[in-house]
Amino acid sequence: MYKFLLSFHFGLYLIFGLLASGLTMAADEAAKPYSVYIVPQLTPVATHKAWAPVLEKLAAATGLEFELNVEPSIPAFEQAIASGTPDFAYMNPYHIIVAKRDKGYIPLLRDSKNMLEGILVVKKGGEIKSLEDLKGKTLSFPAPNAFAASLFMRALLAQQNITITTNYVKTHSNVYRSVLLGDVAAGGGINNTFQREPKDVSDQLQVLYVTPKTAPHPLAVNPRIPEAVRIKVLETFIQLATDPANAALFDAIQMPIPVPADYARDYHSLEALGLEKFAVIGGD
Repeated sequence: MYKFLLSFHFGLYLIFGLLASGLTMAADEAAKPYSVYIVPQLTPVATHKAWAPVLEKLAAATGLEFELNVEPSIPAFEQAIASGTPDFAYMNPYHIIVAKRDKGYIPLLRDSKNMLEGILVVKKGGEIKSLEDLKGKTLSFPAPNAFAASLFMRALLAQQNITITTNYVKTHSNVYRSVLLGDVAAGGGINNTFQREPKDVSDQLQVLYVTPKTAPHPLAVNPRIPEAVRIKVLETFIQLATDPANAALFDAIQMPIPVPADYARDYHSLEALGLEKFAVIGGD
């Protein structure tokens, strides 16, 4: 039997738990669930829909309880990380640099199938044909510190002397639609989220520019979580992903082939990019 709780308070929460051997326990005796925060690249509903089934299976296989938390915006997610609240968190590469430095978070898992690429999309058949055409234009981004979609992208544009006005619209989905509606000249996203857009959206847009590839978002763990729990989650997560019956679920969370993550190998080199100059603390 599984125990579920769903409530709304600045986000979506879902608790998954495995009740051992059919036994029930009083609420005040139940083990505290491990919180899992997901960076809101998409709408809260879409993010919840993707991650809830995976955490349900993870709970069933490990006997642990997990609380899914989807904040309404990337800045809200960043505030949670800065406070050290999440036990587990799916975050972008810049977030793990800051989270490791400030709170000791450890990258646990990452996808091995698709490297991360930032993209700039424009309306198909529109007036924007090159990066030079973007000078002085307004561009949409999910949030200031969304890594490949915004932070890395803005740093690369600055290197090429492309001066722009920024418009932050909270999610990748909102970025693509703002370009489609003609509200902005272009918008920043990533390859994985663009591929998941409905065809009536993606078919009307085209990719103008692609960033260099980096390691994708890790699922990171707070150092306060016991090592035995970390290993259990790591091994079970990978095992579940190898089951063909779960392929669609793990593809939906952008981790079709998860492997152990390693900070030194996967993310340390990003420290040299000097992205702090383009980061916005507490920005909307």
